[in-house]
Amino acid sequence: MDPIYFDYNATTPIDPRVGEVMIPFIRKHYGNPSSSHALGTATRQAVDRARKQVAQLLGCEIEEVIFTSGGSESNNYAIKGISWARRDRGNHIVTSAIEHPAVIEVCRYLETQGFEITYLPVDENGLVSVADLEAALTSRTILVSIMLANNEVGSVQPIAEMAAIARARGIAFHTDCAQAVGKIPVRVDELGVDLLSVAGHKLYAPKGIGALYVRSGIQLEKLVHGADHEMNWRAGTENVLEIVGLGEACRLVAEDLDEEIPRLAKLRNRLESRLLKRYPELRVNGHPEKRLPNTASLSFPGLEANTILSELHGVAASAGAACHSDHVDVSAVLTAMNVPLEYAMGTVRFSVGRFTTEQEIDRAILEISDVVDRLQPSKVCEVPSTDEEIRLTRFTHGLGCACKLRPQVLESVVSRLALPDDPKVLVGTDTSDDAAVYKLNDTTALIATVDFFTPIVDDPYEFGAIAAANSLSDVYAMGGQPLFALNVVGFPSNRLPVSVLEKILLGAQDKAKEAGICIVGGHTVDDTEPKFGLAVTGFVAPDRMVANRGARPGDALVLTKPLGTGVLSTALKQGLLNETQKHVLVETMSALNKGAAEAMQDVGVHAATDITGFGLCGHALEMLNASGVGAEIQFDALPFLPGVVELAASGVIPGGSKDNFEFTQPRVSYPEALSEIRRIVLNDAQTSGGLLIAVAEDRLAGLLQALDARQVETRAVIGTVVEDSGIEVR
Repeated sequence: MDPIYFDYNATTPIDPRVGEVMIPFIRKHYGNPSSSHALGTATRQAVDRARKQVAQLLGCEIEEVIFTSGGSESNNYAIKGISWARRDRGNHIVTSAIEHPAVIEVCRYLETQGFEITYLPVDENGLVSVADLEAALTSRTILVSIMLANNEVGSVQPIAEMAAIARARGIAFHTDCAQAVGKIPVRVDELGVDLLSVAGHKLYAPKGIGALYVRSGIQLEKLVHGADHEMNWRAGTENVLEIVGLGEACRLVAEDLDEEIPRLAKLRNRLESRLLKRYPELRVNGHPEKRLPNTASLSFPGLEANTILSELHGVAASAGAACHSDHVDVSAVLTAMNVPLEYAMGTVRFSVGRFTTEQEIDRAILEISDVVDRLQPSKVCEVPSTDEEIRLTRFTHGLGCACKLRPQVLESVVSRLALPDDPKVLVGTDTSDDAAVYKLNDTTALIATVDFFTPIVDDPYEFGAIAAANSLSDVYAMGGQPLFALNVVGFPSNRLPVSVLEKILLGAQDKAKEAGICIVGGHTVDDTEPKFGLAVTGFVAPDRMVANRGARPGDALVLTKPLGTGVLSTALKQGLLNETQKHVLVETMSALNKGAAEAMQDVGVHAATDITGFGLCGHALEMLNASGVGAEIQFDALPFLPGVVELAASGVIPGGSKDNFEFTQPRVSYPEALSEIRRIVLNDAQTSGGLLIAVAEDRLAGLLQALDARQVETRAVIGTVVEDSGIEVR
């Protein structure tokens, strides 16, 4: 069964009636509207009819409607167009702190071009003060841009009153109505605005189509130059198919809105009132009356929105905050409204729409209540009786080593700690090695390490195996041999059956057996999400220890596993991997670095580190900084898992990878032709990655042969150590 769709503010489905009107323009009417023959005339008439339908909904003249590619383009055209056209009159723009990024980012761009932007605050209900707006206007103000209805909390601004103030001073007024059109009446004559943006996919039309209302007499600097399409406002052959869809969607809104508003309000109120009755501590965000009839922004104190949504298998909604290992990303809207963090981090937006039924509201209330009850620390709830349908990655906000603290944070904390002063500590906190080494005598040194993280894959057994391989890697990176291990477990006993934990532990046990050691005990805590890893003890001869310091100019750099586990595991969580990609991903992460460690000992190398959460560039820089050298890395020599670059280009990038890129960027030189996507994948947060080995040039062939002999499938020579500091990618 499909989940109940409560995310209409994100996008609406195409109304079947809209789709039916569009079909002839796929199969039959394909002419260019600018052509003079019959096929062109048919499409031109369709565009004209759609323009009239939009104009009738907005209450404007047909020549005041320009078709665009969507709400973002409409906002860009309105704000940039006015700004450049009126630059000789002034450079001041007023907007609000809760605008959509399609307005905020345009204003930030204009700030770099010499414009002054005032961002008006909002009150606890998300409303802009009319007095604040009036006080902000100056003789240099050329534009005010304030949305009619907020997309997150639904608060409706007093646009008519504010537009009248601007008009009296000769200041243009733009309003982003992407969320308002289709939910409340939007009439330009009543609002008194000069520019108004419409987004088709918010009112049951297709994605990729929108409109901009431009009051007659308003002049804009063109954004898209070319032929004289759209009354010479916007060049480019008209998107007839979607324009027809937008026109029909507007016609349907005009026809049904009076009945739809009370119906939506009744559904939303039913959801809110029943949840408030069950959870009196629940907070409803937005103005109690001046609010979109379909929008419920609800804050569940003490809970994490992403965790709630991961448990709502039968309800599709949106989070108002994203919780990470070291910080909480609260939406700009909730921040501007001063919603307390305890509430903001648990904020979920439920938005209903044309196809929502009362039965769906009641079903959703039951599931939401079940999830919230189960997540309450004080509640004792019945957990699922079987783990057959459980996907582990749905029980966590992050993935694997990408959940590590950001390198910026970790570096600042560790730098303030005292260094160990025991002479027997061969490797401690003074380097960036992932394990500590303690000398027992001239022939033996102990290696100690601990590593754990949240699920990187859905299968519990595979998760246990991968986590164990990742933990053991720290010992192998030192050229050591593991002796034994202890389990480190965080487990949500009120969310998952114990059989899941059993499978995790079995996966780790089998991987430890492959490494030739036993897991002899461990420690568990009850947690809100599953976490697992090992504390591993190993040994190495002191004179055979390999640390991340010791790389020398002229050394070759060898990598023993492909990159991209962060991107692919994120894609796996989103259901974007095929079975082949999933198999390769799991096999790569669960493979031990044992063979690589043995090969290093056979040949003798100068330095090594394993590539995990800080990515290739991050861990390479740790090695280079500790060794006082730099490196040249050949991008074309780097091994990647299949589909990594393509997925990253489509936006599948873990937050940890972006943090890594930001952190290493000052110390990494990239060729100008290398795209930002490819730069980011060099910083992709890895889980259970391979070893990066610095080996003397005259021993390189021997190392490659030793790796071959131990069936290490990846042994790529990716670069060279140089005397300069930092990394130069070529």
